[in-house]
Amino acid sequence: MPKDSSIQKILIIGSGPIIIGQAAEFDYSGTQGCLALKEEGYEVVLVNHNPATIMTDTAYADTVYCEPLTVKTLTAIIEKERPQGLVASLGGQTALNLAVGLDEKGVLEKCGVKLLGTSVDSIQKGEDREKFRSLMEALGHPTAESSIVHDLEEALDFSKEIALPIIVRGRGGGIASCMEEYKKLVLSGLKASPIHQVLVEKSIAGFKEIEYEVMRDSKGNCISVCNMENFDPVGVHTGDSIVVAPSQTLTDREFHMLRTAAFDIVSALEVVGGCNIQFALDPNSNQYYVIEVNPRVSRSSALASKATGYPIAKVAVKIAVGYTLDEIINPLTRTTYASFEPALDYVVVKFPRWPFDKFPEANRILGTKMKATGEVMAIERSLEAAFQKALQSLDLSLESLYGGMSDLTLEELEKKVVTPTDSRFFELMELLRGGRSIDALHEMTGIDKLFLSVMSNLVDMEHKLSTSSLSAELLKEAKELRFEDSTIAGLTGMAEASIVDLRMEEGIVPVFKMVDTCAGEFEAITNYAYSTYYGTNEIESLPGEKKVLIIGAGPIRIGQGVEFDYSAVKAIKRLKEHGYTTIMVNNNPETVSTDYETADRLYFEPITKEAVLAIIKHERIDTVLVQFGGQTALNLAGMLEGEGITLLGTSSDIIDRVEDRERFYQLLDGCMIPRVKGDICHSKEEAMHVAGNLAFPLLCRPSYVIGGKGMVKVKSLEEMQRFIQTADEEYFPILVDEFKEGREVEIDLVGDGEDVYVPGVMEHIERAGVHSGDSMSIFPSESLSGEIKETIEEYARKIVSALQYKGIMNIQFLLQNQNVYVLEVNPRASRTVPIVSKILGFPLIDMATDLMCGERLTIDAFYPPSEIKGVGVKYPVFSSHALPEIDQILGANMKSTGEGLCLGETVEEALYKVFEELHAGVEAGGTIYVDCVQAKQYQTAEEASFNEWIKTDHACLYFNDEETDAKKRIAALEAGVTVITEAETLQAFMRSKNAYVQPKPLVHSKSIQGVSRV
Repeated sequence: MPKDSSIQKILIIGSGPIIIGQAAEFDYSGTQGCLALKEEGYEVVLVNHNPATIMTDTAYADTVYCEPLTVKTLTAIIEKERPQGLVASLGGQTALNLAVGLDEKGVLEKCGVKLLGTSVDSIQKGEDREKFRSLMEALGHPTAESSIVHDLEEALDFSKEIALPIIVRGRGGGIASCMEEYKKLVLSGLKASPIHQVLVEKSIAGFKEIEYEVMRDSKGNCISVCNMENFDPVGVHTGDSIVVAPSQTLTDREFHMLRTAAFDIVSALEVVGGCNIQFALDPNSNQYYVIEVNPRVSRSSALASKATGYPIAKVAVKIAVGYTLDEIINPLTRTTYASFEPALDYVVVKFPRWPFDKFPEANRILGTKMKATGEVMAIERSLEAAFQKALQSLDLSLESLYGGMSDLTLEELEKKVVTPTDSRFFELMELLRGGRSIDALHEMTGIDKLFLSVMSNLVDMEHKLSTSSLSAELLKEAKELRFEDSTIAGLTGMAEASIVDLRMEEGIVPVFKMVDTCAGEFEAITNYAYSTYYGTNEIESLPGEKKVLIIGAGPIRIGQGVEFDYSAVKAIKRLKEHGYTTIMVNNNPETVSTDYETADRLYFEPITKEAVLAIIKHERIDTVLVQFGGQTALNLAGMLEGEGITLLGTSSDIIDRVEDRERFYQLLDGCMIPRVKGDICHSKEEAMHVAGNLAFPLLCRPSYVIGGKGMVKVKSLEEMQRFIQTADEEYFPILVDEFKEGREVEIDLVGDGEDVYVPGVMEHIERAGVHSGDSMSIFPSESLSGEIKETIEEYARKIVSALQYKGIMNIQFLLQNQNVYVLEVNPRASRTVPIVSKILGFPLIDMATDLMCGERLTIDAFYPPSEIKGVGVKYPVFSSHALPEIDQILGANMKSTGEGLCLGETVEEALYKVFEELHAGVEAGGTIYVDCVQAKQYQTAEEASFNEWIKTDHACLYFNDEETDAKKRIAALEAGVTVITEAETLQAFMRSKNAYVQPKPLVHSKSIQGVSRV
């Protein structure tokens, strides 16, 4: 069936800023969709206001709008652009809801826009619980007893029929085990729901949870791309559960029973494209329930794509424009079609990455409300080895995780392990080490005995290593289970170098296998690889005289998000133009950098010393790029240079001079650049001595941090004493600085070793002391004098020259009156690089890559824009729906999970777009409550007390900046009310209320001249 030739222009709706539950997986899917449509000759218009993603780079769509994702805005863009088609299946629930909203408002019919892929009627059958339940009943597929409720009274009526626990579904939902919790979840869900309804459902917690990723075309052809099984029984959100693929504990009958049910459901829904179906399966019978159907690309779709090599989003989009599965070539094999179901000769494990290392005060209990910010994926030949690789990929100190359990008795651990939390996997390992049986742990948790036996096998190997002499045979067994050399050294008491020597002597080295979607059944042209100690090598090193390894940033977490993936992908593309063979190592299944079509070869591996060195040796690489992998990549720089590897554009010494605070201060003092008064402290005694000579408040922080992790503000000597007494020894050395009042600004620059290109200054809206990731900011700055801008550029030039630094760099400054202080230098791509590049219309990463590749190339070789048209406002997005118990008072510790960008001809226009939904709420009768005397003029609520106001339907915006009022702010968040904690943010909102707005696309990136001049 040929593609739809009646359509020339297609609008794609993105998913918006990253929040918990809707993250970078949609950047990956959306990017694939854009490329697939352009490949077919369509003009692509993208609407997505997430500036951190590669998807919103103008190379991937013909026109990109960083505009609010609302029906109002999309209507204006549709009227302006006049697309004939709309793709809403790549932008998560946000895009699906907007497509339905546009249809209900008559916009699609009025403007002649065809919704491509799954129809609105089919979407509503899958999304509307009453319609969905009726359809399932007609098909004979059971669902758990449930009811749509519109108020608390209806919810209480349901609870009289169905005993607790009850699942409350919707934004901010969860499992209610008591009546008080049930009422709270229902009320907050109703408040958060745009249609004021939630689903309440009988809990079937304890069943196995199984997912199927299915593709269906317009002719009714169906395939199962992948089926996946949760480690945790039903009751833990699939995004918070460890997941294995393919399923490991199903019988053949169970597998085909659920597969047939999945095909039956997607056919009845008339899905055209990708669909995710979640089942609950009774472990003691063949009874199953349909939990949920997502008639779109989902989080699991990205995981299934990376697990199998099957490009779900790309195929889904091609199906949406008319192709059938048997007409689409599989890009991994290039000999088979998309109608072939993938076959796997390995196993995949997904492990969530939670934010609790940033928020130890958060509620760590896992339920139906997702809390993980990201995830890692591991590929191996056994479950034991895959679990190990996944744990190694988390970029966490496992020693500190286990160390927190050392004081607990086995009886205490048994009590803890009953309740699912982020530490349950590690608690189970400790219980197995303590001799608890698999049967006992299965009874406590409901986790399948197969998974527990896999964990037991790892514990048995630990015991062997710690009690036996290390023979070559035992070492080979341990490596097959993916015990790292450093772990084996710790268990055996031997030096790590001795372990490595023994491995080399015995030829115990990893081999590399291919991911090809067909388990080697067909000839495949693939560049997607993983390592294992099982079997023989399947791939040779890539040819090429110039090879570079790009180290990725690993899982998305607060402070290190998808913006680093943007930089890595841009760098790979530019390096290819320079004639480099590009090799990517990363372990994040959500990102574009782990799309096997991005680099010349992809290794899906942990970003650890051992894994990275194995790739370097296999590929015979002598150059590595660490500037685009966040702190994760930078932390490997010293080790790599110690192994004789060249770092492109930088050195471990340069990194150390700006990351180590003692050397950093020496650098600034040597350049005669003002800095905030402070000192490095190596002990508790030294910290107290330094504090006694400084003016409070003080900011205490360790070196080598990202996202403000570990930063603490203290206001007095007594508070300092309390903090120091509770600090662990491993926290030292720390930097103790005076905390100065003022404004913060920052720059992203490109250096050539002597000179710099500074495209402009980004001005923070909030006060100094608010982490830059949590601050709203304006680019280019609106209020800085020419003198201050010149000083900033002068200091930047001095730093680059002193370091002889080549590449991209971020510098943060404090402004106090006319004084400019340097706060921080980041010798890598920062979270603001994609923002500046997109507002500017000039790719800073391309320029930086050119300078790193060309020894004699200088800043003068480039012709960047001489002026910036319009203005952009970057703003943080907090996942308070997932973590409402986290107080949103802002400070040095970053709390936001994502960021948005809005453009305007004026600052007021850009700000209005930032606050568009809030303005709409106020204009519809919503009220503002201000808990601050100085800002009371902004209050519109008539209620005298906060407690009265928060219970009303018109409560819309709450302002409170008192550090001691956390309970009120949390109560507002739990009620679904927007909370603002900074006076400058509130003023920005009020400033923008009467602005005139219209859609403004991004400027197309200008080609730059560096490559031709190398």
